[in-house]
Amino acid sequence: MKIAVACDHGGLNLKNALIAYLKKCGHEVKNFGTDTTDSCDYPDFAVLAAEAVASGECDRGIVVCSSGIGVSIVANKVPGIRCAHCHDTYCAKYTRLHNDANMIAFGEKVVGQGLMEKIVNLFLTTEFEGGERHERRVAKIKQIEEKYYK
Repeated sequence: MKIAVACDHGGLNLKNALIAYLKKCGHEVKNFGTDTTDSCDYPDFAVLAAEAVASGECDRGIVVCSSGIGVSIVANKVPGIRCAHCHDTYCAKYTRLHNDANMIAFGEKVVGQGLMEKIVNLFLTTEFEGGERHERRVAKIKQIEEKYYK
């Protein structure tokens, strides 16, 4: 699977651990930065990862900042992205099963490396459950995007 990753300076250490874990698991990684601890603006990087997922260049995306909140907000501004801010394995599993999320967001100050690996594993291996009720809800999300992103 090809995974888009991005972070700001506050998520750099966790992003670097994430990249190493993804490669160890055999995934291809597209790194959209940042790659330094110099202060930077998370929207500049998170949007690039989200666009790569939305365009189909990457299969899924993972974005990181200090809290995970800012990068998730940015990613969700890109039409076609359903990015969940995940801080536990339950959320990672059910955002795939029920929401067909194609991106997740982490906070480096919230999630440690060991938990991040468990969350990523569930996010990447859980398939969308589908079924009428979940497909209906995802379709409604798409309708909202179409209404506001003209």
